[in-house]
Amino acid sequence: MSVFDLIKRRRSIRKYKETIVEQEKLNAVLEAARLAPSADNKQPWVFIVVTDPHVKKLLRSSYEEEWFIKAPVIIVGCAAPKEAWSRIDGEEYWKVDVAIAMQNLVLAATELGLGTCWIADFDEKAAKEVLRIPEDVRVVAMTPLGYQDQEKGLVTRRKPFNTIVRHDKW
Repeated sequence: MSVFDLIKRRRSIRKYKETIVEQEKLNAVLEAARLAPSADNKQPWVFIVVTDPHVKKLLRSSYEEEWFIKAPVIIVGCAAPKEAWSRIDGEEYWKVDVAIAMQNLVLAATELGLGTCWIADFDEKAAKEVLRIPEDVRVVAMTPLGYQDQEKGLVTRRKPFNTIVRHDKW
């Protein structure tokens, strides 16, 4: 499958089967994240793989949607800002780095027949407490991971091409 087909096929999945994700597939999506580019190749990320039902239930304190914890796996993308590159004006890139890695993970999951759903609207403090994440580490995004139990995922409309592209100047 071409990368363009893969991008078009990816959907936000909110209903998962209880089927366990094979370790080979889990390792493959994590490897895709590991191979992502990062500013100055700093790779300031850590991915927490949550499979324990008790921990998933506790993690619900950070994101209250019931469907979130029903996936067999939840992957939490974290950043160590002190390890990340910053531009000369001080602009930090740790969020961008982890976002790129998570996108690699999401696309690899799609290729392997697994569903994901980018979660950004979570209580970071609650997630850090449940997962015992150090104070100086930030949670950037989370995604459930598993086999989808729905016909189609959420399809969002996209802005028309000509409204988002500029040539040579604004």
